[in-house]
Amino acid sequence: MITERLQPGLKVIFIGFNPSLTSYARGYNYAGRNNRFYRILYETGLTDRLYRPEESPHLIDVGYGFTNIVSRPTKRAADIRPEEYDVGRRLLCEKLEQFQPTVACFVGKGVYTQFARKRGSDVLWGFQREGVVAGVRDFVGPSSSGLVRMKLAEQVAIYAELARFLTEQTKSGATDR
Repeated sequence: MITERLQPGLKVIFIGFNPSLTSYARGYNYAGRNNRFYRILYETGLTDRLYRPEESPHLIDVGYGFTNIVSRPTKRAADIRPEEYDVGRRLLCEKLEQFQPTVACFVGKGVYTQFARKRGSDVLWGFQREGVVAGVRDFVGPSSSGLVRMKLAEQVAIYAELARFLTEQTKSGATDR
């Protein structure tokens, strides 16, 4: 099933490597049993309640969309072939240009390094100095996979920067599109 959810004027498009086999089979983003994505959104205040994966289509109503750099589902991101990244990079640029979200949030440093063609050591958590697509801010957060060794509190602290930015944008009226 397709897990991509996009429309013009979103506050954030969350971007992963590709759908996991579980997410693809269920048709919902970040659907793995141990994935912390929805807990992170809730604990940072990006959502006002804890969503379940099957509710992810409703997040578009609050301004959040979903896509991936590669559309083919795999068991592991390591199964993605280099040529898939080449095609995916171009398609993702086109999507960001077309839909013009306020923020492109890369859920995992590896996703961003593949997209921006940067070394991991050159990428810090949070907002990047320059976006790849004009008019779109790039934000890099840790992967929400349960396999990630980072503590939930650390993940939440990083994504809290995104929540603060969106709160300020809302107060100033900048995201009312």
